[in-house]
Amino acid sequence: MPAMKWLFPAVLVLVAACAAPPEPVSVPAVRDLSRPVYSIAGFDPARLSGDWEQVAGFGRACGPGRLQMGAELIYDLCLPTGRAAGAARATEVPGRFDSKDGALWVLWADADDRTLVIGGPDGRVAAVLNRAGGISSDRMQAARDILGFNGYDVSRLVVY
Repeated sequence: MPAMKWLFPAVLVLVAACAAPPEPVSVPAVRDLSRPVYSIAGFDPARLSGDWEQVAGFGRACGPGRLQMGAELIYDLCLPTGRAAGAARATEVPGRFDSKDGALWVLWADADDRTLVIGGPDGRVAAVLNRAGGISSDRMQAARDILGFNGYDVSRLVVY
């Protein structure tokens, strides 16, 4: 009878070991991960603080989102994996933030602080944001160029 005492737990362990592993989260390939990605060198949080509206991104299943830059980033964005919302904390490197949805880096801001491009090395985060709705064609082209330079497939960029 003592051997029977260990039989049931052993069977449970065996059954658990045979269970299929969880499916990995699939991130649509919107960035060539072999290419380097660069965050903005002259990041100035005071210049870029405030509200931003998403005007373009790689998500097709959701509409434009928003980002608020302050002591931390508060975001609700349409990303390649769908709608994502949360807060991102600044890292030791200026212009780089960590969030539950991945690294969020400020890749570029135009000289007048009207347009912002964010992205991350793992390709899970990418968006073009503007201070007040719409975006001029020259700033959208500059945003496309920045994303392309950082390895993003701009042919998949959706302008909202």
